[in-house]
Amino acid sequence: MSETIERPLPHPSELSKAYWQGTSEGRLLIQTCANCGKMRHYPRWMCDACHSFDVRWTEACGRGQVHSWMVAHHPFHAAFKSELPYTLVTVDLEEGIRAVGRYEARSGTDLRIGLPVVLEMHRVAEGIALPHFRPDAPK
Repeated sequence: MSETIERPLPHPSELSKAYWQGTSEGRLLIQTCANCGKMRHYPRWMCDACHSFDVRWTEACGRGQVHSWMVAHHPFHAAFKSELPYTLVTVDLEEGIRAVGRYEARSGTDLRIGLPVVLEMHRVAEGIALPHFRPDAPK
């Protein structure tokens, strides 16, 4: 008899609830200082440039380039064992900040630094979606 292990899910906080609401709608929302305009990701209470607590949320275009990656061969949680190996990428978004997500390989696309990628949100539970990146189609 096999036991089903539930995967851990994010628990939105007061600070991160707008981010998670955006992902559930298929959008990547980035915190932006309402005082000086500096974007920041991950969400924080205070702007590290001007120390303002005023914030607005800006939708990222979802395009960028691979900055780095790592391949997971060992599960950090038992629920992910069947998904091994998987790749996580750090992406330099066009907005000038970095984001992390799973990499969805496409046949014939070699992962490399500078590879153009585009965001896709993957629903993992009711109301919860996680960022994934795939190679961007040539223009």
